[in-house]
Amino acid sequence: MQKSSVVLFVVIALVAGGAIGFVAPRYLGSSAGTATQAAADAPKPPVARPTAVEVATVRRQPFVRGVSAVGSLRSDESVTLRPEVAGRISEIRFTEGQRVQRGQVLVKLDDSVPRAEFEQARANFSLAKSNFDRSMELQQKGFISKQARDEADNAMKVQQAAMVLAQVKLDKSEIRAPFNGVIGLRSVSVGDYVGVGQDMVPIEAIDALKVDFRMPERYLPQIRNGQALRIMVDAVPDKIFTGSVYAISPLIDAGGRSVVMRAQVRNTAAQLRPGMFARVELQMGGQSEALLVPEAALVPTGDNQFVFRVEEGRAVRVQIEVGERRDGLVEVIRGIEDQDVVVVAGTQKIRDGGAVTVARPGPRPAGTRS
Repeated sequence: MQKSSVVLFVVIALVAGGAIGFVAPRYLGSSAGTATQAAADAPKPPVARPTAVEVATVRRQPFVRGVSAVGSLRSDESVTLRPEVAGRISEIRFTEGQRVQRGQVLVKLDDSVPRAEFEQARANFSLAKSNFDRSMELQQKGFISKQARDEADNAMKVQQAAMVLAQVKLDKSEIRAPFNGVIGLRSVSVGDYVGVGQDMVPIEAIDALKVDFRMPERYLPQIRNGQALRIMVDAVPDKIFTGSVYAISPLIDAGGRSVVMRAQVRNTAAQLRPGMFARVELQMGGQSEALLVPEAALVPTGDNQFVFRVEEGRAVRVQIEVGERRDGLVEVIRGIEDQDVVVVAGTQKIRDGGAVTVARPGPRPAGTRS
């Protein structure tokens, strides 16, 4: 009995060991495969992609040196017409905004009273002249004294002066254009009674305009009459107007330590108007060569200026020294060389040494050739 029990125990042990030997490898293999697959399916860390930027090529090109200032445009001539005698307006002989010629009658006042005064003065003069002529004949014949003749002469001159005065008053009933120009907007109408010195209508000469601007006193030794300048206005952003200095104030403004200059600019196409804000570039010297980059390429940091130069697909931060600025371009004195490629758009998204890719060619400096 005991022997059969031992045999049965041995058989059960062998069967259990075989079962374990068959199942365990399969279970362990499945766990290892699951771990390997999970590792393969785990998200991988993102690969840094190059930043898309726009670039421009640094070019050496002709550059006219000058100093920038701001100014205001003024009419070459400007007046507001005002009557010199009081009266009622009988005629207005112009259309607002039209061109007028020098001497053209623009406003006519009622001249009935001054005309009557003139006719009276002319009649008095005619009588005085006849009396004088008669006194001359009588004095030559000895019928009157020389004193009587002189009195007749004086009376004639008084009446002549009165006639001239009446003629002047009559002439002033017509208000004429003092120069060629464009008439403005009137503030009177036919039938209005205007007093002496009352504003009626402005007139502006705008075929040529003046521009007044200020220059710091340190440039005083370099400025002179006849200097050329360029003028830009917001109303015509795609055009540059040219002019020349013709007057320099003899006084230095004590407040701003600047000198007022006045230049003249042609306005043949009537694109400019008095009162416009103008950006002035006074040319201080001849033309020279300079390295120019778009102003958008600058990355200011404190008092220093930097650009990102593209080298072998990477952005390298370079400190530069800048000179004059003109038309959206900046002169580079040192820091980069001719034909270097710099970033002009996307500088906020890149860092020193970061990978970049050119999205599309950026704007080239004005005046460069392909």
